[in-house]
Amino acid sequence: MFNFWSMPRQTTDYLGDAWQRGILYADVMRQRGNQYRAHLQEVVPNVLNFPAELVMRGDSLPRPVNYALVRIQPDPAVPTDDRMRPFVVVDPRAGHGPGIGGFKPDSEIGAALAAGHPCYFVGFTPDPVPGQTVEDVMRAEAAFLRKVIELHPNAHGKPAVIGNCQAGWQIMMAASVWPELFGPIILAGTPLSYWAGWRGQNPMRYGGGLTGGSWLTALASDLGAGKFDGAWLVQNFENLNPANTLWEKRHHVYANVDTEGPRFLAFEKYWGGHVCLNDVEMQTIVDDLFIGNKLSSAELVTSDGVRIDLRNITSPIVVFCSYGDNITPPPQALGWITDLYRSDDELLGHDQTIVWATHQSIGHLGIFVSGAVGRKEHTKFTSNIDLIDMLPAGLFELSVQDKAPDMAHAEIVPGDYLMTVHQRTLDDVRAIVAPNPDEVAASDRRFAAAAHVSQVNLALYRRYLQPWVRGAVTPQFADALRAWHPLRIGYEMWSDRNLLAPLVEQQAESVRADRKPVGADNPWWSWQEACSDAITHSLQVFSQSRDEAEEMAFEAIYSHPLVQALAGQADPAAALRPHPGDTPEHRAWMAQRLGGLRASIEQGGLPEATVRALMFVLQPRREADERQYRRALLLRQTELASRLDIEDARELVRRQALLMRVAGAEAMAALLARAPARHIRTALQYLEAMLTTGEPLQDEELARWQAMQRVFERAAQASSPALALASAAAPKPPGRRAPRKTKVRQAS
Repeated sequence: MFNFWSMPRQTTDYLGDAWQRGILYADVMRQRGNQYRAHLQEVVPNVLNFPAELVMRGDSLPRPVNYALVRIQPDPAVPTDDRMRPFVVVDPRAGHGPGIGGFKPDSEIGAALAAGHPCYFVGFTPDPVPGQTVEDVMRAEAAFLRKVIELHPNAHGKPAVIGNCQAGWQIMMAASVWPELFGPIILAGTPLSYWAGWRGQNPMRYGGGLTGGSWLTALASDLGAGKFDGAWLVQNFENLNPANTLWEKRHHVYANVDTEGPRFLAFEKYWGGHVCLNDVEMQTIVDDLFIGNKLSSAELVTSDGVRIDLRNITSPIVVFCSYGDNITPPPQALGWITDLYRSDDELLGHDQTIVWATHQSIGHLGIFVSGAVGRKEHTKFTSNIDLIDMLPAGLFELSVQDKAPDMAHAEIVPGDYLMTVHQRTLDDVRAIVAPNPDEVAASDRRFAAAAHVSQVNLALYRRYLQPWVRGAVTPQFADALRAWHPLRIGYEMWSDRNLLAPLVEQQAESVRADRKPVGADNPWWSWQEACSDAITHSLQVFSQSRDEAEEMAFEAIYSHPLVQALAGQADPAAALRPHPGDTPEHRAWMAQRLGGLRASIEQGGLPEATVRALMFVLQPRREADERQYRRALLLRQTELASRLDIEDARELVRRQALLMRVAGAEAMAALLARAPARHIRTALQYLEAMLTTGEPLQDEELARWQAMQRVFERAAQASSPALALASAAAPKPPGRRAPRKTKVRQAS
């Protein structure tokens, strides 16, 4: 209740608190400026929260780059096992410095170390090697992986690679050229389909078209004397959310100044660590990816003539994205799947495994930085990486839920969460990427026109303006322009170099010694927070109106018949971009591939029959959780599959699952006749153990399991010693040899 007589005291308290908060806030910003300057003095500035040792330098390669491979040093209390699959975390070079994947203990690196995996990190220095290209970086990443494989010759599986944001598409390009080097690939917030997006959202994709294309990228690089300043990329991110950039972020520090300083400074160390890219690198990224959208249509070719086709990747691909990400929304993270494949059979024919997981609210940086995400999603991805590696070809969705208190077999699942794998189809992806196909077709026509206009404007700039700009810019002028970038000025203007800084530092020490924060029930504090909310709302309304205006302008310009005609789109029915699966050669290859699979239906023995039976029983469910996987690990300790290493087991599961998807009932042909009865019954016992772990079998699943029990039991009876002896005594057809017995090694 409002008390008039207490207003003088409350006003005095609020003004005193505001003065103290102002001093403390100014001191936090002073520390930010000092931290920025100290960070720039480091040879390899980064925000890694883990000690590391250098393993390999990229500038020593035949095609040198400013990247390096380091090994993360584990905590002695939690040692790593060199026999476990190594993890390689690759950080994005998108304007900021490296280290975001290991920014906190609960992170991608932290999750890998906690699970006992050796962990490596690929980072970079602030300035590129003169002349380095995107392809050079791809080759360096391949060389780093060869080094990791060399250091772990006895590891159970190829290295798992995590690519964050920009590093994700770079890793995908490398994996399509050198697929033999990669284990499972985890893409966190990675855009791969650059024209995709939802109408009324994702305005960042319109920027290139509204500025006339990539000629501004070339101009910025020329003004930087051959270097593109990454601060411009950071500025683009900042412009997406002016409410946060101009008000919310700073007000949050002010309102929580007694506790928020360390967290704010830690993040600003990363956010302000701007780096540069070569002009040729940045031009390739903008022309071929952001505007040209050539990656998901297999239009890119390396300098030695190798096509960069994402369908060549043989490792499972995990896509982790969020509906709260305004930089890489789900359509841009998943749209490449529908760009590449017309049907589920086509995806199966390429034997490709694609898994996705979505978060409902986390922002772009939260995918890499958030401790909650690190403790939940990244921990489950890491602890179940071998499960992911064994998934058969197809589309799957991962979900991570809290473990229920009454969950059956909870003791075999580590941690507080349970990961479930759901089988999906291309229609499920389309429902996320393109709910309205007609709208997507019209949108693609606009983006194709914008790409053509960009090429024209870039050619005009290079022909008439570029020689003048390059002739006028000196290295000293380029350095001065970078130093005076608006984002850098914000850090530079307030640090200990400012004459007022010592006074603020002294006053801040006095304030901390006699701090008197105002209570949350103070009416002036409530009024302050209400004003803050109003400012935030006003900026949000402004940004929404701006985004709508940009979308309308883009559509009006590039939907115009004259613009589309000048862009070569005279025929509305013509294809806007080539689909990699539409060629006659590819269709013939697909038919041959699927025909070869059918020809191998009768190949195999007891392990193959066991996997087929498991797939057959669980087919109606279309999902499984990690409890079945952890129970299945026991199978490798038995004589049934004791000779299988992780790669053999992966190949066995993937091939048999693919046969079940392609051939169906034909794949359930009798493969049990050559196995001894005791092995058949052992397989049946482990099948039962796996199928009764997790949710109980229902209806059709139960009927299928009973049918499989009868099949295995009949096979065991047929393989019993008495029947085998009778079979041996029976006359054999002339010219036919008795089957050779296979010795099965006992499990140790």
